[in-house]
Amino acid sequence: MRGGTSGFVLALALALALALPIGSVGAEQPTAASATQTRESQSAMTPDQALQLLREGNERFVAGLTLRRDLSEQVRATQGGQFPYAAILGCIDSRVPPELVFDTGIGDVFAARIAGNVPDDEVLGSLEFATQVAGARLVVVLGHTACGAVKGACDGVKLGHLTELLAQLAPAIAASKDVPGPHDSSNPDFVQHVTEANVRLTTKALRERSEILRELAAGGRLKVVGAIYDVASGRVTFLE
Repeated sequence: MRGGTSGFVLALALALALALPIGSVGAEQPTAASATQTRESQSAMTPDQALQLLREGNERFVAGLTLRRDLSEQVRATQGGQFPYAAILGCIDSRVPPELVFDTGIGDVFAARIAGNVPDDEVLGSLEFATQVAGARLVVVLGHTACGAVKGACDGVKLGHLTELLAQLAPAIAASKDVPGPHDSSNPDFVQHVTEANVRLTTKALRERSEILRELAAGGRLKVVGAIYDVASGRVTFLE
């Protein structure tokens, strides 16, 4: 009987191990990160708490311990409304999907994506909606390493409508004039400096160009931060 019991326990453990992906153990219990956001949870959240959720989500992503979510249930739960806690302005690059790199679920974040994560008027209006109207507590400007848009701007690429878009990176290039070596995409240090400068200038521009974002931040209802995603490691570094 003892041997039969131990065999049953072993079989059950094996079945559970095969049924659950790595990192999902314990994820069935709702947490602030895994639960579908509601009006109440969004209203109670501070900008710093929203930032912490994204930090923790990226740590899980890097470690391969992403949360197990019932996405079908989240689709049903959000059909009547959305209450995201953050908005992310990222690049169009296929290697940097914000929802994945921060391990978020349906209804957690707004994601605006444009080459070079530049703040044109349409993007700015989208972020004003995400924050003032829809209640997001955090805006993250997410640049990334090895950015094709940044490299194109560094090389002075001219190509249709892309020409005008890349021109918006000119201030970041000017801010990197003291970087040693050639000022083109052949110099990784120059490209990285331009990337970080662009993120910093964009976070500043969002506050300066939008009275709505500026007032929300002044009132403590919003935080605007910059970050860089490393395409080699998957890690996000927030710029202080």
